[in-house]
Amino acid sequence: MAHRSVTRIWHTLGHADAVHGLHYLLMHGVFALWDGGETALRLPSVLAVATASAGVALIGRGLAGPRAGVLAGLVFPLIPTVQRYAQEGRSYALVCALITWSTWLLLIAVSRRGRLRWGAYAAFILTACLLHELAVVTLFAHGATVFRSGLPHPVIRAWGIAAGCVTVGLLPLAAFSVTQSEQVDWIGFPDLGQTTRFVVAALLGLLCARTLGRTPPRRTPPDRTPAESRALADTRAPADSYDSVDTRAPVELRTLALSLLILPTVLLVLLTPLRPLYVDRYVLSYTIGLALLIGAALDRIQRDTGRSRALRGAVSLTAAGAALAALFPVGAYLRTPQSRQNDADAVARVVREAARPGDGVLFMPARRRVWTLARPEAFRGLSDLALERSPVASDTLHGTEFTPGRIRARVVAAHRIVAVHDLAGQPLEEDEREAAKRETLRTRFEECGSRTVTQARITVYARPGSC
Repeated sequence: MAHRSVTRIWHTLGHADAVHGLHYLLMHGVFALWDGGETALRLPSVLAVATASAGVALIGRGLAGPRAGVLAGLVFPLIPTVQRYAQEGRSYALVCALITWSTWLLLIAVSRRGRLRWGAYAAFILTACLLHELAVVTLFAHGATVFRSGLPHPVIRAWGIAAGCVTVGLLPLAAFSVTQSEQVDWIGFPDLGQTTRFVVAALLGLLCARTLGRTPPRRTPPDRTPAESRALADTRAPADSYDSVDTRAPVELRTLALSLLILPTVLLVLLTPLRPLYVDRYVLSYTIGLALLIGAALDRIQRDTGRSRALRGAVSLTAAGAALAALFPVGAYLRTPQSRQNDADAVARVVREAARPGDGVLFMPARRRVWTLARPEAFRGLSDLALERSPVASDTLHGTEFTPGRIRARVVAAHRIVAVHDLAGQPLEEDEREAAKRETLRTRFEECGSRTVTQARITVYARPGSC
């Protein structure tokens, strides 16, 4: 998609994927500078996770001290979900990085007020929303933090204005994307895996929050100038206790981190009866809250072990060893093709092995034609029986298909067909074209063999007696 011209990308967004339009344009620019294939595709996500880790460290440092910040920054890229999207050429890691830095800008804005700082906060969060509009749920987490922290009314009003500007800026994209809402019809109720991952993360975060206890944030009174605040800070005697950390923002770490960890996910889950929208990658920013809580909890545990450096070192080494032992197998698995739900390379390889020159190919449903984009050479020599105009020629994601009658006639004329379709048990689309494909294969052909590759099934059909 990103290899298309800007004009063709723009035309395609009028039909589909408007919510990903900014990411497509960004990647178009990346490929224009360096067409490095998969490396160039994945590099922005890797860099995004690196910058997000730095942002998490800064937030933790400001709210709980230098060591807590460093620990949070180290924990963040080790979280399995973060590892997964750090290696994918999609927008989710970029969105998470922007949310991280918008959170940092929020803390700066509430403690050092000024229109420029609030403007920067609004710009970052709006950019995140334009990359993926469901990032807007982060505003609820930030709003909960602002309201629960007992901040002065001018600060609350300033945040409300910034949030309103973000909402107004997002409205045109949100309104237009509603016309393409059928693209998320595949989202159902949260499955067991997604639910388990969220519950485990939430429970771990709550356990860390309990470990921290309540630490009232240090606030800069509204009538104190920054110079006076610095002078007061200089008079404070250094201390080693957790409570003596001089936080820069009048916000408690627990309040911010728990809001980020829980609220966005809960909001999307609560919307499920009206419109299922929850997919864990849409709220990847929950990992920011989780990393902050774990980093601060580890810091608190170290402080509570006493002043013995040997004991602190032993605790640190034990915790680091346990984390690496638990996460290494997960990280190794996430770097294998088997960890991906849709492995386009594997699909192309199996099609190439099963097909013969001149065979027909059917994609059921048509959106599975997207699997040809990774390795188009594997499908050369095959006749796409349903395709009328290619994705590029039609300015669409999956191309346009013939009428049901024409599809039926072209399928009947073929002698051997490779069908690329979903796994058994998946909902069948009621579209007339899809029904024509299924019915013609069922009545005119027999199944010669089938192979399953991740979430795809490749089946070879032939005329009766010709397998």
